[in-house]
Amino acid sequence: MNPHDATERPGAHLVAEEFGIEDPWALSDNHPLRDPLDLVGRMVAKAARDVDELHGQLTRAAQSALDLLAPIARGEHASMRGWHGILQTTGPQIELLVARRGAAYEQLTRTISAYHRLLPDPDAAPHSNTKVHDLHHQLDSGRDDDWAIAGDHRLTALEAVEAGGLRFRLTAIGDDPYLSDGPGRRPQPLAATVQRLVADGLLHQDTSENRYRPGQLLSLTPQGEAALRDARTATPRVSAALSRSNAPANSGTLANSTALPVTTAVGKPSRSR
Repeated sequence: MNPHDATERPGAHLVAEEFGIEDPWALSDNHPLRDPLDLVGRMVAKAARDVDELHGQLTRAAQSALDLLAPIARGEHASMRGWHGILQTTGPQIELLVARRGAAYEQLTRTISAYHRLLPDPDAAPHSNTKVHDLHHQLDSGRDDDWAIAGDHRLTALEAVEAGGLRFRLTAIGDDPYLSDGPGRRPQPLAATVQRLVADGLLHQDTSENRYRPGQLLSLTPQGEAALRDARTATPRVSAALSRSNAPANSGTLANSTALPVTTAVGKPSRSR
């Protein structure tokens, strides 16, 4: 019997249905560190956790919307005076959470499929590092939050964390994520960018602290420090290349140039649960 309620923890529920285990993190147990089943097993567990967290946020946001709409459903405040923008940010938040939960669930099904393909087959050869790399590439492609690190969002967030004091927080009502840097001044990075960089292993989020107050302090990981150095080195080169491409040539045409690629650092998965 599945120990998880699909209406409360759909991610853990799906893993239990597929593998008959209560704790998704058990998929990586009893395998040597860096073994393919250890790596992909932790990816399955993390994906299941993401689905469950987003599902919880969505159900809470939906309940908040229902509470706001209940007086109208009862016919109260018929004049509607003072009710302009009743849902405010709740409606768009629900739409976003629905999309994010759907993308997270799709990621979970992909990782589950990858884990099934890695399960031992008596007639199959041992899994090679190349095959594991290909699986990682397949699972990491097509993320729905690439916009969060597009343009200069990534560099801005890394520099803000390097400056110190940046904390990840949730609002008391609605659990909306935002950033605070001590005195309450709103920092430049987007909360979504910080969340993506934490997931990519470039930032560390101190989960031992309260998410509401004072918030969870953010710091650079070694991979994040390397990514920041690379981004700072690449930015002047890219700017120069763009300037050259926009400068008119003597003949009146634009000069052609190609921007140099920006080197990124890939964070290694953590074994923490």
